[in-house]
Amino acid sequence: MPTDMIDTPDRTATRSPSAASMLSASMLGTVVLITAIAPLATDMYVPAFPLVGRDLDASATQVQLTLTTFFVGMALGQLAGGPFSDRVGRRRPLLAALGVLVLASVVCAFSPSAAMMMAARLVQGFAGGWAMVIARSVVVDLTEGSAMVRAMNVVAAVAGVAPVIGPLAGALVLSMTSWRVSFWVVATLAALMLLAVVLGMSESLPDERRHGGGLGQLLGATGEVLSSRVFSGHLVVFALSMGTTFAYVATSAYVLQSMNGLTPLQYSLAFAANAGGMTLAAFVAARYADRVPARVFVKLGLWATGGAGVLLAAAALWFSMPLGAALVGFFVLMTAQGLVGPNAGALASAAVPDHPGTGSALLGFWQWVLAGTIAPLAGLGGEHTAVPMAAIVLALTAASAVAYRLAGPRRTRPLT
Repeated sequence: MPTDMIDTPDRTATRSPSAASMLSASMLGTVVLITAIAPLATDMYVPAFPLVGRDLDASATQVQLTLTTFFVGMALGQLAGGPFSDRVGRRRPLLAALGVLVLASVVCAFSPSAAMMMAARLVQGFAGGWAMVIARSVVVDLTEGSAMVRAMNVVAAVAGVAPVIGPLAGALVLSMTSWRVSFWVVATLAALMLLAVVLGMSESLPDERRHGGGLGQLLGATGEVLSSRVFSGHLVVFALSMGTTFAYVATSAYVLQSMNGLTPLQYSLAFAANAGGMTLAAFVAARYADRVPARVFVKLGLWATGGAGVLLAAAALWFSMPLGAALVGFFVLMTAQGLVGPNAGALASAAVPDHPGTGSALLGFWQWVLAGTIAPLAGLGGEHTAVPMAAIVLALTAASAVAYRLAGPRRTRPLT
């Protein structure tokens, strides 16, 4: 399949024979699970916040900061891990990151105070972000064209749903045992992935494709990546899609439970349906990656996001957000993100084949910066209005549409 399906130049000539090999199903499965672990840990213990505060003798603000420090760690870990792995290879840094993730998760489980929990969560986020960005870089190392779009959609489908289902999994754990067990779950998953990498993942970046040098060259690589109009435009679309997702995550419980009276179980079912819609959309895009250009999926997703935003805004402004409008709007909104985020990320990665780690680092960094920024903003209206959330969705969609156009092929006027 020609690479023009994702609007990127052919890069076969830059690859070594080993790097041109197919990404095996087992290796893709390992990458998918690695990219899901850290987002799952993002808010798996959120349902237990009151219990965490009581057990650690901490205020609500201090408990909330344990989530904030995780976001900071995730962003910094991805920003540092990608360029570093472009220099030294993927396998050893990935093994180190997963080992640290196991240890940090165990410390979280044993933390006796909010201060230690914050420190451990920072390290946990950093290691998780480091592992995520390297795992995504492995996909870029070993695939190209529609195969890369397909693989990135599969990876993003799971990684994108993980932070959404995190509170549901945490609630399940909490119903059976202590909130500390959620961190043992993360530690166990990280240990299994560490074993999977040891046994089944070889080095994907050969010596001739690595970038030597110090900090100056790393900064130069970052500048080179950001100078790509195609990369930067799709980076914005990718990051704003995560912002849209977390605008929903931060407010959906208030909209569906406080404003519309759903029980926790009914809310969980709606939450699961929306996560399922997002996953299904990403898998459909992966299935048809060799027939439909990735930018077409992004365009369809943005139109659907805009439509959902208009519906939610109208319902919030004039009808106090009735249940039917909320359920339909949220489902369309989240399903659309399954088309926007994965395909925008694949297009961005394809635009910078010489610096896959740096490209993945910037994608991951801005993705989590937007998640951490948008979530509290969306909740500014409190428990009884969804107007700020709807306004944020519309603003992010408009900005994404502009970035999408700027990242597209340049049109030239015919000579007259």
